[in-house]
Amino acid sequence: MPPSFTVSPCLDSEKNSYLQTLLASARPFLRGELESVDKNLPSLISVLRSVGAGECWHKHGSFLDHLVDIYRILKIWKAPDSVCLCGLFHSAYSNSYVNLAIFDPNTGRDVVRNHVGEAAERLIHLFCIVPRQPLIHDDLLFKYSDLELLEHLKASELSLRNAEEKGSFNGEESWRKKLASLLPASGITVKNIKSGEDVLVPRRIVAVFLLMTMADFSDQLFGFQDLLFENMDGRLEFSGNNFGALWPGDGKPGLWVNSISRMGAIYSLIAREEEVFIEERKRAGGLEVDKERDEDIELVMAPVFENCTKVVDAGGQVEARDMYWEAVYDTSKGGLERAEELLLSSIEKNPFVGEPHVVLGQFYMTKGRFEEAEREAEKGVTLLLEWGSPWDKRMSWEGWVAWARVLLMKAREKSWPQTSWGILNLGLVSVRNGSSLSLDPSLLSPHSTTDDIGDGPNRLPRNGCPWDLIIALLCYDDLNGMEPPAFWLRS
Repeated sequence: MPPSFTVSPCLDSEKNSYLQTLLASARPFLRGELESVDKNLPSLISVLRSVGAGECWHKHGSFLDHLVDIYRILKIWKAPDSVCLCGLFHSAYSNSYVNLAIFDPNTGRDVVRNHVGEAAERLIHLFCIVPRQPLIHDDLLFKYSDLELLEHLKASELSLRNAEEKGSFNGEESWRKKLASLLPASGITVKNIKSGEDVLVPRRIVAVFLLMTMADFSDQLFGFQDLLFENMDGRLEFSGNNFGALWPGDGKPGLWVNSISRMGAIYSLIAREEEVFIEERKRAGGLEVDKERDEDIELVMAPVFENCTKVVDAGGQVEARDMYWEAVYDTSKGGLERAEELLLSSIEKNPFVGEPHVVLGQFYMTKGRFEEAEREAEKGVTLLLEWGSPWDKRMSWEGWVAWARVLLMKAREKSWPQTSWGILNLGLVSVRNGSSLSLDPSLLSPHSTTDDIGDGPNRLPRNGCPWDLIIALLCYDDLNGMEPPAFWLRS
């Protein structure tokens, strides 16, 4: 068991503020209030639905679900609108990974452009014609070792600081020389996967496609692809060919974390090199923003892997996933006490996904260890919100976030049900003043009685359907500052 510690009020306040900021970004998606994200988003999703995206199979769901998920992830990561819209339509003309052309690239480009605008459609089309697998994996990821990436991240941080604070530039630094050899400032030329013609992909657009691939893979990969490509070492090199793997497999979390952490590291290197490159040009009297190089597209830093500065060991990732799976799926070997040990070890090996923290938080709740539960639930929900998609895809992202928030709320209340019915009746209802209401499980027990609850206009029949009470509470509106009847709630 880790030693107990106390978080300073200042740090605790900062963490809570960050969590509330994340929740504010995610809440429109959790509530389905998509028009508040972008007034055109509901109609854009309707367009995708009308051309059959909801009928197409895609990895662990429908193609429509996947497209909306990628938009959500990129939006939570604060990507520019054109990049988010590219994510929403990212395979609309089919691409090097999937054959899902829901728009004809020969006749439908004007249609897509009218929906999303010229800047986004340009990205969508380019995304669909570049050989993304060779570009991202063969030409970039497989050219670096994990250790080299970590060394270059450290060196690039110092180079950027020297450039901004001292105006010091050194193009002979090893990290800059290697990146320039793989991805020059002018971009990289690849072959159009459909016509075979040369296509110049600007360096910043390669970075955008890296960011999109991080979102893309995190949303769609799970244990089935590990079986399909025999990804037993967690390197995700797509070298196997087990085409007989039966979908959907056992539902284990996928071994994609090492690969995406490496993408994030290379993305950081490109973003830092771009900042150094632009700073040097500006100090020499050059352009502030060169739109020919797509410098008007901001390279935002995804919040995962500590803002794309950490690389997860491939072998450690496998061990972490297997320990998590044993903890949640097979407690016969050691019971719940063994689960705590497994989850702590899993988190130590891979601290960058939220679900192990959430499950550990629930374990602590059952033991009445509320401070530890609060810490784990808060960390878990923070990571889930940062990702915008689940690592353990047996449950939806929305479901994991809701459960983690219930745990966090109950940990702060220092209360937890002691019956099975109490567990099933847990809930979290956010009301307009920002507070949360939790159902009183005793009101939803199966015991029948003829006694009514309450009196006057708030009187409710005790032998009525429990779901009537749930609906009543979910629909309760405190817009006028009225408090719900006390017997509805348990504080």
